[in-house]
Amino acid sequence: MHHNNVNIDHNSILSVSEENFDTLALQVFAYQYKNNSLYRQFCDLVKKVPGNIHDCLSIPFLPISFFKTHEIITGQKQQADKIFESSGTTGSVNSRHLITDIQLYNDSLLNGFRRYFGPPEEYLFLGLLPSYLERKNASLVHMADVLMQQSHHPDNGFYLNEFDQLTEVILRNLKKGQKTILIGVTFALLDFAEHFKGDFSGLTVIETGGMKGRRKEITRPELHEALKTAWHLDAIHSEYGMTELLSQGYSGDDGIYAPANTMRVLIRDINDPLSVSAAGTGAVNIIDLANINSCSFLATEDIGRVYENGTFEILGRLDFSALRGCSLMTV
Repeated sequence: MHHNNVNIDHNSILSVSEENFDTLALQVFAYQYKNNSLYRQFCDLVKKVPGNIHDCLSIPFLPISFFKTHEIITGQKQQADKIFESSGTTGSVNSRHLITDIQLYNDSLLNGFRRYFGPPEEYLFLGLLPSYLERKNASLVHMADVLMQQSHHPDNGFYLNEFDQLTEVILRNLKKGQKTILIGVTFALLDFAEHFKGDFSGLTVIETGGMKGRRKEITRPELHEALKTAWHLDAIHSEYGMTELLSQGYSGDDGIYAPANTMRVLIRDINDPLSVSAAGTGAVNIIDLANINSCSFLATEDIGRVYENGTFEILGRLDFSALRGCSLMTV
C-alpha cells in the first residue's frame, strides 16, 4: 500500500495522538523516502524501503551526523526560511538544519510548550543564554524569542550577565504574582546562583543543558540541588531539544522527559544499530514528525532510557571509540 500521494498537512502533524502516531509516521516515512534523495539512498543501503516496512521500529534512522555534511531537505522547496546551526567546539564541523517552513517549527514548539506548561501568554520569559546569543542561528534563542513574542510581557528579555537587573525583574514580578519562567543554559544559571542567593519561590526555571567547557561538568541532580538551594525552589525543569529536531521534551525535577506529541523516543542497540526497541536502555533514536521537511527519523549520539509509557531519561553521550567496531556503512 503506497502513501506517496498522501497530503500530510500541518494540522495532522501538530494534532497527532498516540492512537494515530504510527500510521502518520509510516506515511511520513514513505513521503520522505520519495522526496529526499539522501534519505532514500540511506534506506536503500540498509535495504529498508516503504514496501517492506510496516511498523515504526523498522524504519531506518539516519545518523544525526549527516546534518554536518549534507543539506537535508525533503520536498520541492529547497530554499530555507531559516538555518539553525549547532555550536561546535573550535575546529569541529557544526550541524546545519535547513528550515523550509519556519511556521511549522514555531507552531510545533508552542504546541509542545502549551502541553507541558500551559499558555505562554500567561508567562513572563527571561532568557539567560549568553553563549547562544553571541552567535547567529541558535535554535534555542529562536525558541525563547517565539515564546516571548507570544507572551507580549513588557519585561520579557534576554540577559547576558546583568544579574542585578535580572534579580530585580524576577523579584518585582513574583511579588505581583506574575508567572515567570527563567530559561537558561547550565553554566549561566550556576553563575547567576552564585551571584544571587535568595527567595525566588514561585519562579519556574528551565535549564537547557550546555556546559560547553565553561565549568567543571556537574551531574544534573547536583545542578538541580544547587539551584534549588540557592533560590528556595521545589523543582528545576529541563528541556531536551537539539539543532536537528523541531520537537522538544520537558522534564520536572526527576529528569524524566515527556516528549511532545509529535515526538517519540526509541532505543537502538549500541552494537546493532538496526535493532530498535520501544523501551529499554541504549542509544537514542527519535521520530520527530515536525521534521517533515528534513528527516523525521534520527539516530542521535545520546544514550538514554525509555520507559513503557514513552517518557525518557538521557544518561550521557556515546563514546565513539567504543563504537569503532560497528560502522553503519558495513551493514
